[in-house]
Formats: sequence, structure tokens, C-alpha cells
Amino acid sequence: MSKQTVDFLNLFKQKKYSLIISIIEKQTTENQRTPGLLNLRGVCRMMLSDTNDTINLAINDFKESYYKETNKSKSLDQIKNLINASVIFFDNEFTKNNNILKSNFFDEINSIYEENKQLFENSLDLNKNIFKVFKRTLSVREVIKQLKKTSLLVSDSDTIASHIYLNNYLYDWSQSDYLKNSKILSRKLSKYPSKKLLNLVSKKNDKIKLGFISSDIRSKHSVTYFLRTLISNYDKNKYEIYLYHNHNVEDDTTKEFEKYVSKTLKISKLNNIEAINTIRKDEIDIIIDLNGLSSNHRLNLFKNRLARTQILWCGYTNTSGLDEMDYLIVDKNLIKKNEESFYSEKIIYLPNVWNCHSGYNIKRLENELPLKKNGHVTFGSFNNFKKINDEVVEVWSSILKKVKNSRLLLKTSVATSQELYEKKFKKYGVLDSITFLKYSKNFMEHLNEYKKIDIALDTFPWNGVTTSFEAIWMNVPVVVMSGFNFNSRCGSSINLNLGFQNLIGDNKEDYVKKAVLLAKDEKSLQELRRKLYENALKTPLFDQKKFSNDFFSSLQKIYN
Repeated sequence: MSKQTVDFLNLFKQKKYSLIISIIEKQTTENQRTPGLLNLRGVCRMMLSDTNDTINLAINDFKESYYKETNKSKSLDQIKNLINASVIFFDNEFTKNNNILKSNFFDEINSIYEENKQLFENSLDLNKNIFKVFKRTLSVREVIKQLKKTSLLVSDSDTIASHIYLNNYLYDWSQSDYLKNSKILSRKLSKYPSKKLLNLVSKKNDKIKLGFISSDIRSKHSVTYFLRTLISNYDKNKYEIYLYHNHNVEDDTTKEFEKYVSKTLKISKLNNIEAINTIRKDEIDIIIDLNGLSSNHRLNLFKNRLARTQILWCGYTNTSGLDEMDYLIVDKNLIKKNEESFYSEKIIYLPNVWNCHSGYNIKRLENELPLKKNGHVTFGSFNNFKKINDEVVEVWSSILKKVKNSRLLLKTSVATSQELYEKKFKKYGVLDSITFLKYSKNFMEHLNEYKKIDIALDTFPWNGVTTSFEAIWMNVPVVVMSGFNFNSRCGSSINLNLGFQNLIGDNKEDYVKKAVLLAKDEKSLQELRRKLYENALKTPLFDQKKFSNDFFSSLQKIYN
């Protein structure tokens, strides 16, 4: 068997996956196939195709391999592969077939987790993989509970970052808690020996070299609509812009953005030291992180300093906790002067709004009020379902009960279980008023769904940003609730920049009151929507040239 194993290894290295599958099936019977052979066949199937038919066969291989293995301590690879394949299958169904699968899809994996908790607690890989399942089937609070249980929380920076990031969805922490935990994360990030790093150059260049790092500069991602505003409206005599992609995607957006900048480079396959040295070699003056603590972040690069000035903007609306992150860009509505000490960065205040949307290449129309055709008010939210916490469900249910015959349309772009949210709304007796719209990869189909909504409802404490800009573009007003930190005041800043103070609730009761009053006053609602249609693009939310001037003026002050 050792010779055969070596042959399999060589064949695998040569990427002869079909041949490996053929040998296993022709030279062994079902009873002769060991857990290792079954696991190998499953992996080869995954390498050959990402279609759900093939993935389903691989899932069966991983299950059979796991159950055949009598010593479960040797089944880590099978469990990990089973989880990954199942998550890919689940996400494929969501994105390709517009289905939101029931949470019992993962029941068998949850049983395996319950039977092998000790294995999971002692394995970083297994923990990271099971969290992928939890995020798709459980509430955020339960995911956080699982994160707290594991000892990995105190030793693994990725797990700590996930823990902090997920708490943004809830009201369990104060801003001082975010700072404290982000400081813990900062201490866990690696500092590399200076002898392994190129010297950080701080000379004055003829032009200011400005860099952006993100894993999200790709087609239709939210970040691109805000970054486009800047990179298509800057003085090329004063600035050189460098984009560092932490992904390997090549699409229409990445190609478009290349035209605006001096240099683009993919760094996802570079290890941290390689990436640091590659960027330091470019002698960047100011570098801006567009990820923060979000997925696929590269905070370790910033911990070791890529440029003499490092800034957090756009992709994450809270503190990084890093002393090496020099500045955080916000506006006057997001962080109060007496709150600056709860953020590790120095605060840069833009005069109007912290983000400006580049809009869409489509003609805006004054969409008719759906209420006129339907005879009832339709609320809506297209925020990802993780933002719909228990308090949001309670408040939205209260609004539905107070507005006779009203409806609520929900849609998420993140693969998750619809069943969980059905149960939450059923608890308040309003499930019959809820419609779950299917996810669509076609962006125009997505945007046109706003034509079905009279009033959009924002989530809290983590407000919507891109979804609010989308609604406003489609002249749908958004009712928001003012919060206690950057993350929970984005909706307030958006409405203040529109001049819609009357759509900002001070607390849950005021939020309900404002939504109900607007829903019951058809004339005011119609006037509000007309005002949005006529004036939204004239406000700071979409005034790209004004925003770019403000943004680059702030950078110039820092540079000087």
C-alpha cells in the first residue's frame, strides 16, 4: 500500500484527479476503500468541478470516510473537507439557483460537531470551518457564544478579529469594549524582525504616492462604488495611486480601475513579509486600508507599517485598535469630539459625509409609490440578515402591527438559513406579513426590487450603508435609528446629509413612531419621495467632485 500511496501522491501533484478516481474505483471494491482513499476521491472530485452534482458526490465520500474511520482523532481532514464542501454546496444553491436552504441542511455536520467537541476545541482548522456553518444557520449571538467557548480566542488573531467584527451586529458592547478588544487583537498580530524587512523610505516624492489595499475591489462589491468616486476624480499632477488587490479576481471592475491608477498589484498569494517588502519598495507616502477587521483583512501588514502614514477608511466602520493605524476618516455626524479617545486612530473629520457614492450608469426615474397600486404600505430591507438581530425583529414587528395590512420585504446577499428568521418573526405573530425575496446575481434585477418598497427600514446597531444609498438612488426614503458610535450612526449621517432629520429615530420607540407616522401619511410620503428624486444627486451623498476635493485636501494636510 505504501507504493500505491506514493503513486497517488505523485498523481495528485501532477493534477491527474480523474485518473486517481478511476484507479480507486477500478482497483478497489466498496468494502476495500479505506477512509484515506475515500477522502482522496472526494478531494479529487472537488478539484475537478465546482458544480453541485460533483460536490454532492464529494460530500458523500467525506461522510463515508468519516464514518469508516474508527479512530475519530484521525478524521480531522475528513471533517474539515466535509464542512468545506457542504458550505460550498449551500452557497452555490444560494447564488446560482436563488434558493435559501433550510438550516437542517447542516444537521449531520452539527451532530458530528456535538460528538467531537474535544477535537474541535483543540483544532484551529476545525474551529474556523465549523464557524462557517454556524454563520449560515445560527444567530450572531450564538456564533459569538461558540467563539467564546474556544481557547483559540486568546491565541489566534483571526478568531479574535471575527469575535470583534461579529459584536458590531449587537448592543452587547460599548465603544470602550471595541477599543479594548481591538487592542488585544493588535497585540496578537505578528511583528517581524527588521532584518527581514526593507527599510521604510520616508523621502518626499514629486507626487504624493497614495496606496489602497482591499480584498473587495471587484465587480459589484460595495466598496467599489465609493472608491470609484476618488480614483476617477483626482489631480494626476499631485498624486500617483497604487491599488493592492488582496484577491486573484480579474473582471470588468478590476480592468476598469486599472485605467484610473498608476499601478495595480495582486498580493493575496504573497506571505506577509513578501507583501510588506513589495509595498515598501513602491515608497508609498500614504496607504489606506479598505478592510479593517472584515474578512480577508491583512492587518498584519499595517502592524509592521507599509508607509509613514496609514489610514482606515470605508470598508470597516469602527476602530482597528492598531497604534500603527494613524488615522480614521469619518464625518462630524459619526464620532463626537469627546469620544475620540475610544478609537485608537486620530480622527479625520470630513466636512459633510465620510463616503460618497459614484452612482450607476442608468437613467433615474421617479418610481411610482407602490402604495397607490397595492393599497397597503410595503416596508423593505435588503441588508444582510446578520444585521437583523432580535431587537430589530422586535421593532420591525411592532411597526407591522401598528400599520394595518402592511408588508415587509426582506432580501440578503449573504448565504444563510431563511428558516431562522421565519421563526423569529413568527414569535411576534407577523410572519404572514413578511416576504423573503430571492437573491439575484443580476444587479439590475436587484435594483429594480426597490420599486416594490414604499419605505426602507434600516438595521441597528449596524446600519446599512450601500443598501441605503441604493434605496435613495431609487427614491425610497430610509428610516434609521441614531446610535452610540461610528458603526451605528452611518444611517444618521446619510439622512442628515439629505436634510431628512425627521427620519432619524433617537431610540427604538422613536424609530417605530417615525416609521408609523410616515406610513400613515400618504401625502407626506409622496412628497418625500419626490424630494429624494429631485435632490438626492445634488447632496453630498452623490457629489463626487466636492467629496474628492474634501478627501484629498485632508490627505494633503496630513502629508504636509
